[in-house]
Amino acid sequence: MHFGIDYVTEYRYDGEVIDNLNALRARPATTPNQRCDEFHVRTDPETRLHRYVDYFGAEVVEFGIDRPHDHLAIEVRARVTTTDPDAPPEAPWEALRTTAYETAAGEFLLPTGQEPRPERIADLVETTRATSPLATLRLLSELLRDRFVYDTETTFVGSTVDDLLDQGGGVCQDFAHLGTVLLRAHGIAARYVSGYLWAADEAGGDDSMEVATHAWVEALLPGTGGRDEPVWVGADPTNGVLAGATHVKIGHGRFYQDVPPVRGVYRGQAMAEPGVRVTMTRLEPQASPRA
Repeated sequence: MHFGIDYVTEYRYDGEVIDNLNALRARPATTPNQRCDEFHVRTDPETRLHRYVDYFGAEVVEFGIDRPHDHLAIEVRARVTTTDPDAPPEAPWEALRTTAYETAAGEFLLPTGQEPRPERIADLVETTRATSPLATLRLLSELLRDRFVYDTETTFVGSTVDDLLDQGGGVCQDFAHLGTVLLRAHGIAARYVSGYLWAADEAGGDDSMEVATHAWVEALLPGTGGRDEPVWVGADPTNGVLAGATHVKIGHGRFYQDVPPVRGVYRGQAMAEPGVRVTMTRLEPQASPRA
């Protein structure tokens, strides 16, 4: 599939600020199933942009505005091509207990220190255990979609998995955090993914629509047959599906704090009023799931 992405973040300050430093992660990643064909960033006020690749492989655009200003706009334009991934491998549980798997998994098998107490998720861990790692990934994605309510009013950007469990609902970020916790509890390496989701109603046939940035998980599944190397497989617990060509990846990390779309700090007493608008345009007709 081919998509155009227009991503605008705006901040209005109720007074002047200075030394406004920001790090932007918005460029679609390059993966075996995804290619970024075009990427442009413009800021208002204008300033010099610096680019680097972070620890987890995402491109970061960093910039600072030292002169006084009362607004900041960050405009991103991108074009990306995606394809559906190959069928995921159906390896047995024993394949997780190999040196090759543990080496590939690395830190994504380790706790982050943000997990709930084990007894709080014991029932979910037991319920999501299936006949293989892949079956567990599928079951977990479907169960979280069905058990928790998608609700933008119950959690916020700093919410924890405990908050999701307490409230019974949250947003994609919360579903992804809980998904990674449960996968690691099963001994499956997992990472948090930030990106965009083409979420047109199947009956609507829209070719352009406003969306939100999205989050899902990737699980490292052992390879099978001629594919002995483990494979990262995306799954979207907000929608209960494996990730496909409608999921546009920006980057991954252990949790949200590793791949926030924008992180910044400024000097001054003014309060900021943020606004975000993401528009995706399908450059070929085809529909897909909800966001």
